[in-house]
Amino acid sequence: MNKMFVIEHLEPELYDWCIIEYKHISRIVGKSNLWFTNIKKKDRKKLTRYGKVFHESVKQIGLSRACLLDPEADETLSPVNSLDYSFFIFGGILGDYPPKKRTKNELTRFMKGIKTFNIGKEQMSTDNAVYTVKQILDGKILNKLKFQEGLDIKINRIQSTQLPYRYNVIKGKPLISRELVKFIKNKDKI
Repeated sequence: MNKMFVIEHLEPELYDWCIIEYKHISRIVGKSNLWFTNIKKKDRKKLTRYGKVFHESVKQIGLSRACLLDPEADETLSPVNSLDYSFFIFGGILGDYPPKKRTKNELTRFMKGIKTFNIGKEQMSTDNAVYTVKQILDGKILNKLKFQEGLDIKINRIQSTQLPYRYNVIKGKPLISRELVKFIKNKDKI
């Protein structure tokens, strides 16, 4: 069985930035390897082209051979300990700075019996967390991956938006959807 990436949508709405990030995740892992859970019926069509969509929460689906990625977990995911799992569950959350431990509060505490792993204690965007786990599943060790802490997106000569998250560095550049950068630049114009 392929490894499945499960995004439990935890925001109150399916915001435009969520769709952009989820589309980016689909490009990273492939539509056939991606599930979206906890999606309101009115929003299902918006995501079906990017992965399989469930109205139910992952807490209700009852997956076996599943693990949950939580920055608060004690054990770090590795190529070896990931072999026992087929489903990798992520919280689809816009992180707060400083972090409020939302994955732990909204998922981990409800999913008794599900093993939790971290991919570092630093907060990542969901697409970067998925990319990191995919790299680990492909045999890379977390401390061998390159990261950049924070990202500054220039809006114009005076303004910029700071994203205080951890980003994978690929070929010298942080991993972020170009569509998301464009969205942020347009959203933040005065």
